[in-house]
Amino acid sequence: MKRLFGILVICGAIVATAAVPAAGQQAAGPATHVAVVDVGYIFKNHARFKTAMDKMRDEVMQAENGLKAERDRINGLMEQIKGFNVGTPEFKKLEAEIAKAQGDFNVTAQLQKKDFMDREAQVYMQVYQEIEKAVEQFARQHRIAVVFRFDGEPTDSGNRDEILRGITKPIVYLEPGIDITPDVLKMLNGNAVATQPAGQPVRQ
Repeated sequence: MKRLFGILVICGAIVATAAVPAAGQQAAGPATHVAVVDVGYIFKNHARFKTAMDKMRDEVMQAENGLKAERDRINGLMEQIKGFNVGTPEFKKLEAEIAKAQGDFNVTAQLQKKDFMDREAQVYMQVYQEIEKAVEQFARQHRIAVVFRFDGEPTDSGNRDEILRGITKPIVYLEPGIDITPDVLKMLNGNAVATQPAGQPVRQ
């Protein structure tokens, strides 16, 4: 296979690179290749991640609707209490009911928020671990020694924040052939990732 060699500048260091062999083609010799992967792009296009996040988004909306209904009920009680004189038994009864309802509402809202944030973090962690395994599996199969993370998102020249983000990217240039993002994404969406723990050799 004809190899394409170039120079890749990463974090101030100059690394000699070789083109990544095509998917399904086994590379020979020691692991000397360098590759890059766009993790952000994979998250955006990971089928099961998108499904899980859409499902959680629906659950969040249902929970918010439940909280809204309870908030409307509390607001109704606050309007109702205006019809009683301060200090009357009816006023005190409604005042206690409102205080309890508001306290329960705040606790429920905080617990639901924490639960959804924890579940969201678990989904991100699970998918990121799958990405790590897929990258490891692909790298071992193609004798890739190092895989760097990069951001392949185009820079919006009309957005100041985007411009600043673009000029601070650690990788200024990379040979297109060393981007393994499409291969890793194909493995993940095709459920072709090895199940052994990360760090263990992939059986050939």
